Amino acid sequence: MSKHVGDSPSRRHRPYQQMKSLDALFGDSQAVAEMVLLSAICLPQQQPRRYFDPSAMQELAESVKQHGILQPLLVRSRSDDKYELVAGERRYRAAKECGLDEVPVVIRSLSDEEAMQLSLIENLCREDLNPVEETEGILQLLAIRLGSDVEAVTALLYRMKNAADKPESSRHNVMPNPESQLIEEVFTSLGLMTWESFVKNRLPLLNLSDDVLIALRQGKIAYTKAKAIARLKDEDQRKELLETAIALDLSLSQIQTRLKAYIHSSEPTERKERIEATIRRVKQARVWEDPEKWSRLEALLAEIEALVSSE
Repeated sequence: MSKHVGDSPSRRHRPYQQMKSLDALFGDSQAVAEMVLLSAICLPQQQPRRYFDPSAMQELAESVKQHGILQPLLVRSRSDDKYELVAGERRYRAAKECGLDEVPVVIRSLSDEEAMQLSLIENLCREDLNPVEETEGILQLLAIRLGSDVEAVTALLYRMKNAADKPESSRHNVMPNPESQLIEEVFTSLGLMTWESFVKNRLPLLNLSDDVLIALRQGKIAYTKAKAIARLKDEDQRKELLETAIALDLSLSQIQTRLKAYIHSSEPTERKERIEATIRRVKQARVWEDPEKWSRLEALLAEIEALVSSE
């Protein structure tokens, strides 16, 4: 197998093995590749993948110049005599950069849902897919399989996790349902991780701050490091640590050490802001006008005054 296709002996062969198993599902026999004009192939409106590493794409383009496209692209026919790309966008982009006129393709008759599902599976089984797009892709695939939307799937996954976390003695009332069984089947077929690991380690990535999320999406930092950096709430501190971690390729332990230093340095400021915020709330509530509340507050004020006087 040529290097330019982006394959390795393990994970990168799997999308095409899985696509063969899906042939039976879609009623196709063994597909035969044919050459079509590159200009006749269009990108779909919805694309699972949004970021392509420039250095990896350059390496792919160089290999295509030497060997051509050895693994066909997967396309489906359109009503305007053109073709819509279903799988193989990296090869498509490399072919355009190299100025190829024709590329080998396998043409299949697919519905919108089938095309998206195949595209997602093909992308999810690529090693170079970044964790954010992998997470988004899995959610989209689950949404298609369940006939639902991403928000509903996310809520279902959290409900499954909450049920699984209950003590074993209280699980007898939690009966398996078709949706949860289908989710388990999808994760088993992908072979990337368990659904429990996905909920614990991957879903939180989508809640990261934009600066960290962008760096993670572009493959500049590992997701374990990104999650650690995101703990910094101060935007300037977080940006500084993120840039340093990328520039110096800091390890996770080094990031955690710097993170502790940032947190400790900001504690006095946070405490001061908390006191000032509490005083403002007391004034706004005019607590002294409520006899019951004033009685409790007076006792607390006496303790505070005693504390300050002893300093």
